[in-house]
Amino acid sequence: MSDKAVFSSLDEARFSKAHIKAILVAGSGFLTDSYDNNIISLAVPMIAYSYFGKGSLPNSTVDGVLKAMSSIGNLIGQFAFGAMGDIFGRKKMYGVELIILIIGAIGSALAAQPAAGIDILAILGFWRLFLGIGIGGDYPVSAVITSEFASARRRGTMIAIVFAMQGVGFLLAALVSIVTLACFKDLIIADKKNLDYVWRILLGFGAVPALLAVYYRLTISETPRFSADVLDDAETAMADQKKFLGETSSAETVKVEKVITAGESAKRYANKFKAYFGQWKNLRTLLGCALTWFFLDIGYYGTNLNTSLVLGYIGYSDPTSPWNDIWAKAVGNVIINAAGLFPGYWFTVFFVDSWGRKPIQFMGFSFLTVIFIVLAAAFDQLKANSKPTFVVLYALAQFFFNFGPNTTTFIIPAECFPTQVRSTAHGISAGAGKAGAIIAALGFSVLSSPSSIGIVAVLYIFAACCFLGLLFTFWVPETKGKSLEELSEEFYEIVGADEDAKAALVSE
Repeated sequence: MSDKAVFSSLDEARFSKAHIKAILVAGSGFLTDSYDNNIISLAVPMIAYSYFGKGSLPNSTVDGVLKAMSSIGNLIGQFAFGAMGDIFGRKKMYGVELIILIIGAIGSALAAQPAAGIDILAILGFWRLFLGIGIGGDYPVSAVITSEFASARRRGTMIAIVFAMQGVGFLLAALVSIVTLACFKDLIIADKKNLDYVWRILLGFGAVPALLAVYYRLTISETPRFSADVLDDAETAMADQKKFLGETSSAETVKVEKVITAGESAKRYANKFKAYFGQWKNLRTLLGCALTWFFLDIGYYGTNLNTSLVLGYIGYSDPTSPWNDIWAKAVGNVIINAAGLFPGYWFTVFFVDSWGRKPIQFMGFSFLTVIFIVLAAAFDQLKANSKPTFVVLYALAQFFFNFGPNTTTFIIPAECFPTQVRSTAHGISAGAGKAGAIIAALGFSVLSSPSSIGIVAVLYIFAACCFLGLLFTFWVPETKGKSLEELSEEFYEIVGADEDAKAALVSE
C-alpha cells in the first residue's frame, strides 16, 4: 500500500526539466495521434478524386466505415494497453504503441490498388485499423505516466499540456495539407489523379513525429508508484523517483529483481479490479468517466471527422475543379482549427488547476448544448444569409469542446483511481469515448445526407449528447490539488468498503 510520505518528493517537486521532458515525450505521441486520426478527413476527398473521379467516395457508408476504422483500432488499443499497463507496467507498454502507429502510418501511405480482388479502400481500411490500435494504446499509458510523475499542484496542467498537443496535431494536419497541395498545384490542375501523391504524403507524414519520440519512450523509467504499489518494490521506486527528479545519476539507480511473475501479476490485477469496482460508488465513478467521454465523442468526432463535409453543406467549397474543391476544404480546416480548436486546449492548460476539472467540464457541455441548438435551429438562415456566422459558431463549438470536456474527460480518469487499476480505468473510459466516435463516424455521413434525416437533425442529436454528458458529469469527482494517494484514500472512505475488499486491493 502506498504511503503518502513516500511520494512527497514527487508531489511537492517544483516544475523542472524532468517534467518538461515527460511532457514532450508524452505530448509527441498525442501530436501524432491527432494528426493521424484527423488527416483522413482531408485525405478522403483526394482519394475519391484519384480513384473514383469525383470529390466523394462511392457511397456514404463506405465513407463512414473508412473514417471509423482508426477509431475501431483506438478502442481495441485503449482496452488492451490499459489493462496491460496495470499488469506488466507502464514502462513495458510505452513505445510499443508508437511502433505500431509508425508501421500503420507507413502502411496507409503505401496502400495500393490491386489489379483484381481487394479494393484499395479495404487495404487502406486495414492499415487505418492497425494504426488506430497504436493510437488507442497511447491514451491510457501516456495519461497515467504523466499523472504519476507530476506534482499534485501542477498535475492537471501537465496532463492538459500533453493533451493539448492534439491541437498542434490538428493544426499540423491542416498546414501540411496546404503546403503539400501548393507544391502539387500545377500537377493537380493538369490531372486530378496526381492527388494520389498528396494523400499518400499526408498519411505517411504521420510517422515522422512518432519516429522522433520512440527512443525516449522505450528508455523511460518505470513510474515509482507502479513499482511501489503493484510490484511491492519500494527500493526501486525510491531510486526511480530520485533519478526522475535529478537527485541521483542513472548509474546509482538500484536494480532489484522482479518480485512477482507475470502470471502472479495478472491474477492479483484481476482480484484487485473486481474488489475495487465491485463497490458501487467506485463503479459509478468509472461509469461517469466513461459515459461523459462517450457522449462527448459523438459530437466531437461527428464534427471533426467531417469538417470538410460540414463546410460543403454550407457552401464553403468550390467544386468548379478538383484543385479548387480540395484547396477550399483545406483552408476551411485551417480556419476552424486555428480560430477555435487550438486555443481551446490552451485555455484549459491555464485554468485547469485553478478552476478545477468539473467546473470546466460543466461549462463546456453547457455551451456546446446551446451552440448546437442554435446551429440546428438557424441552419437554413445561416446557410443562405450568413456563412461567416456559421463558421464562427462552428469554431466556437470546437473551442468549448477543448476548453471543456474533450480535455477534462482525459484528465480525470488519470487521477481519480488507485494505481493498481488506474491504467485500466483510463483505457475503459477512453474506449467508451471511441465507441461514441465510431457511432459518429459511421452515422454522420449517412444520417446527415438529404436522403436521410439531414444535417439539422444531426446537429440536434449532438446537442442532446452534450446535455447527457453534462448530466453524467455529476458522477465524476473533483481531483484538483490532491495527491494521487489522497484521492485513493478518499475513495476508500467514501465507499466505506469492508476490510476484506480494501485488503484485496492493496495487499500482497
